Amino acid sequence: MKLKSVCVFCGASTGTNPVYREAAVTLGRTLAERGLRLVYGGGAVGLMGIVADAALAAGGEVVGIIPESLKRAEIGHAGLTRLEVVDGMHARKARMAELSDAFIALPGGLGTLEELFEVWTWGQLGYHAKPLGLLDANSFYASLGNFLDHLVGEGFVRPQHRAMLQRSENAAQLLDSLDAWQPVAAPKWVESNPG
Repeated sequence: MKLKSVCVFCGASTGTNPVYREAAVTLGRTLAERGLRLVYGGGAVGLMGIVADAALAAGGEVVGIIPESLKRAEIGHAGLTRLEVVDGMHARKARMAELSDAFIALPGGLGTLEELFEVWTWGQLGYHAKPLGLLDANSFYASLGNFLDHLVGEGFVRPQHRAMLQRSENAAQLLDSLDAWQPVAAPKWVESNPG
């Protein structure tokens, strides 16, 4: 698959460690330098604003998708290539997925995790065949990775579905992995297999 557009899920906060800000800047800049369109939640605050600003500063195209109800709270970014205002969170996620060839989660909170897991579930169910990745700045997602491996070991997630999620501390390497990823047909419902 040749990536053209990447959706980034990330926090409306910056977190406590400056390395998260640096990761967002690097990812935004790297996307722009590779000619990849950034699709994200449309906010001007936190890591959302940082990744968008970095992509824009490097000459990239940035499309934000924000619900009307969050436009004020997340301060809809006024300087984007395009800002789409949608009816709610479900419409936001569906539109971001529609516009994207791959998904990356930067560090973030509950919303970031919810977006990641929903789009991953869609892939597991065969609604799309797009790669997913974690930009693991400061080993932010290491414990999650261990828990996901535990889910496989306990028979709740198939290894093929676990392998859909790539992880790297390096933005360029993560993008290379997502670009090279090939979907594997692994149906969710198999009587004798987990998942």
